[in-house]
Amino acid sequence: MAFWLFKEEPSTYSFAQLVQDGSTFWSGVHNALAQKYLRQVRPGDRVWFYATGNLKAIVGEMEVIDEPKPDPADATGKTYGVTVRPVRPLALPLTLAEIKADPRFAQWELVRLPRLSVMPVPEEVWQQIAQKTQAMPASPPLANPKPSRQRKNSTS
Repeated sequence: MAFWLFKEEPSTYSFAQLVQDGSTFWSGVHNALAQKYLRQVRPGDRVWFYATGNLKAIVGEMEVIDEPKPDPADATGKTYGVTVRPVRPLALPLTLAEIKADPRFAQWELVRLPRLSVMPVPEEVWQQIAQKTQAMPASPPLANPKPSRQRKNSTS
């Protein structure tokens, strides 16, 4: 199992919307490095949901439930997406300011490459975030996910 962070603007698609939908196809990622990472994601991997915009915080945990697939909205066939489902909202969201203030996170892509929308999370960083947010590192998914709904395309 690998660990990841996916970013999204909450006005485009929020964690609450993901919970309501039950699952979504995470697509609309265009940055070459973010696409490289997205193609490495596998079923069972865990993902932090990072809300961008005014919030700038990790707000929820997701699980990948399918292999990466070509994005049907991309006529060129070059971009991929993955289906995710919610695991849990975090008891205590972790803000970007808190992350930047903690020297243990200094080498993480979220701090070094802040515009990247999909990035790996080293296991030790995942554990530290789980502790800070009172989330369990391997929580079971929320019960009875609804059928997948495609998330609106994002911009990075």
